[in-house]
Amino acid sequence: METAHDLSPLGLFLAADWVVRSVMLMLVLASIGVWAMALDRALRFRRLAQDARALRRFAEDGSPPAHDNAWAEVLVAAEQAAREVMGESPADRRHYIASAARLAVTERTARAKAGLPVLASIASTAPFIGLFGTVWGIMNAFTAIARSGNTSLSAVAPGIAEALFATALGLVAAIPAALAYNRLSAMLGEARGAATGAGERLARRLGLAGASRTRLAAE
Repeated sequence: METAHDLSPLGLFLAADWVVRSVMLMLVLASIGVWAMALDRALRFRRLAQDARALRRFAEDGSPPAHDNAWAEVLVAAEQAAREVMGESPADRRHYIASAARLAVTERTARAKAGLPVLASIASTAPFIGLFGTVWGIMNAFTAIARSGNTSLSAVAPGIAEALFATALGLVAAIPAALAYNRLSAMLGEARGAATGAGERLARRLGLAGASRTRLAAE
C-alpha cells in the first residue's frame, strides 16, 4: 500500500530537502518584504504628493504649508537663493531661484526613491530563484526514482510538486514586486512633477517680490 503524501503548501515545504526549503523560505520572506515596502512607500509617496500640492498653494496664494511639509527644503532653497540674488534683474532672479528649487526637488526625490531598486531586483530575480529550486527538486525526484525503481505517478508526483511549488513562490514574490515598482514609480513621478511646478511658481513669486523691494529701495 502506497503512503499518502501531504501536498499542502506546508507539507511540500517540510518534505523538501534543505536546498529547496531554503529557496522557498527566501522567496516567502521576499514576498513579505515586497508587501511591507510597497505599503510603506505608497503611504510616503501619497504624503509627498499632498505636500507638493500644499507647497503649490503657498506659491500661488501664500497659504502657509505645514511645518513638517516633506518638500520644506525646496522652499528653504528657493528663499535662500532669492536672498543671494537680491540685486539681480527679475529674469535672472527667477532663473536662479528655479534652478535652486529644482536641485532641491531632485535631491529629495532621490532620497524618496530608496527601496524601489529592491523591488525591481526582486521582480527580476525571484522567478529565477524559484526556477533554481524547481530544477534542484526535479533532480532529487529523478534521483529518488532511479534508486527505488518505482515510476508510478504517486511516487513521482510529490517530488515534482515540491519542485514546482518553488517556482510558484517565485512568481508570488515577483509579480507584486513588478506591479508595485511600476505603480510607485508613477506615484513618485507625479509627486516630483507637482513639486517641480511648485518650485517654478515659487521662483516667479520670489522673483517678483525681490524686484518690488529693489524698486522701493531705489525710490
